[in-house]
Amino acid sequence: MSNAKLGVEADQVRTDAELSARVALSVVVEPMDTKLAPVIRELGAARAWAAISSNAGGHFDRCQPRVQALDLEQVLWNTHQAGARLLFAGLPGWPPGLDDLEFAPFTLWARGAMADVDWMRSVAVVGSRAATSYGLHVAGEFGYDLASSGYLVVSGAAFGIDAAAHRGALAAEVPTIAILAGGVDRPYPLAHSQLLDQIRATGLVLSEAPPGASPRRERFLARNRLIAAVTAGTVVVEAGLRSGALSSAGHAERLGRVLAAVPGPVTSAASAGTNAWIRDGRAVLVSSAAQCVELVAPIGEGLLAPERDELTLVYDDLAEVPRRVFESLPKLRATTVDRLAVIAGVSGQEVMAALGSLELTGRVERSAGGWRRRPQDAPG
Repeated sequence: MSNAKLGVEADQVRTDAELSARVALSVVVEPMDTKLAPVIRELGAARAWAAISSNAGGHFDRCQPRVQALDLEQVLWNTHQAGARLLFAGLPGWPPGLDDLEFAPFTLWARGAMADVDWMRSVAVVGSRAATSYGLHVAGEFGYDLASSGYLVVSGAAFGIDAAAHRGALAAEVPTIAILAGGVDRPYPLAHSQLLDQIRATGLVLSEAPPGASPRRERFLARNRLIAAVTAGTVVVEAGLRSGALSSAGHAERLGRVLAAVPGPVTSAASAGTNAWIRDGRAVLVSSAAQCVELVAPIGEGLLAPERDELTLVYDDLAEVPRRVFESLPKLRATTVDRLAVIAGVSGQEVMAALGSLELTGRVERSAGGWRRRPQDAPG
């Protein structure tokens, strides 16, 4: 089996045997197989595959039906036909965060236009398939705003929150990445065939399952760990208490990634899971994409200015006399220095000094009738 057939450059360090073994293991061994994973970690891909394929010591009976059905040349041909490429740990294109997983994938199939990915500037946006209009709106806004802020949106292309986040990123004309539970040549759900075409046109579709593989429940759960691992952080937009999206959140938590959640109405079962994770301190409450960026950005970047309400913007930096003078100004008309001195309870000289400083900061202006607040500073 040549490196060319595996889609790898000849001068790269991995041997044909190891790369072929990784592809074979991806077909034969289910992700997160707790019985086989320790053996594969101990032996390495090539030796593990030799043992599994030969059923060494009769310890790998469970694998033999797939071993006997495996046609590696056909798998590589299907990969080529799908327009996909193979990614391997330690070689260019491999998401480095996957190396933090206890059950890391043996290989990835990648399909799409995106070649170079800055995984440190990526955020997973996940949530319930049975999303409410509130959740869909928030996910779309997060997807658009994260993409517009230079962050890559990663999700699973499922109904509900996933699709809304992808569409938000696409609306910002920024690539997005979908990670699937089945083969990259099998759109799932089928209704999202067009969405996945749009994602591939500029972004990337990834899977650890070979082309043609069908999505099954255990593969969705395994897929969720990839979404959490490749990104700098995960935000759960909407999830019930038993939502599969909380599986991604759990993986992010175990990996030490940033984990955030959007609060929802206390009356909504669709937000019961996110609200519980926030309440228990397991996820940081976020209400905007900018807050997500602040959490995942490198130290010193993406910092938000403190949120302040209208009155704070007007009054916070004023000393006592200027504040009293400003509060004494009528909302809609001008008044005189003498009148302000009476209302504010200060001298005319203090009024003039205060009005001078307020004028310099753009809070008041002089008119034919005296002094007044600038229109934008007059509370409604």
